[in-house]
Amino acid sequence: MKTGVFLVSASLVLAPFGLACAAGADREGVIQQYVQAAEGQVDVAAGERLWMTEGVKGRSCTTCHGRDLTRPGKHKRTGKRIEPMAPSVNPKRFTDPKKVAKWFRRNCKWTLGRECTAAEKANLLSWLNSL
Repeated sequence: MKTGVFLVSASLVLAPFGLACAAGADREGVIQQYVQAAEGQVDVAAGERLWMTEGVKGRSCTTCHGRDLTRPGKHKRTGKRIEPMAPSVNPKRFTDPKKVAKWFRRNCKWTLGRECTAAEKANLLSWLNSL
C-alpha cells in the first residue's frame, strides 16, 4: 500500500513538469512552422527590435504587453488583461497554432498597420521563446 501512495504522490508532484514539457514541445513545433516559412532565417535580436518598434499612432508591442514580459499586460483600448508573453512564466504561450496566427494577424495590423512577414514572425517568436 505504501508503494501505491508513493506513486500517487509522486505523480501529483511531477505532473506539472510533464505538462510544461508537453507545452514546450508544442511551442517548438509552432515556432518551427514559422522558421520554415521564413526559410530557416532567424534573427532573435531583430525580433526584440521589432517588439520595440513604434508603428501606427506611436504604438509598439510594449504599449499593451509592457516591457516586463513576465508580467501581465493590459490592452490600451479595451483595458483587457493580457497574460504574460514569456513562456517561462506562461507555459501555454505559443502552443496553439491557430491562436498564434490569429494574434499575429490582429496585432501586426493594429501595431504596425500591416501584416508581419514570415521572417518577422519567426524572429519575434524566437525572441519571445528565449524569455
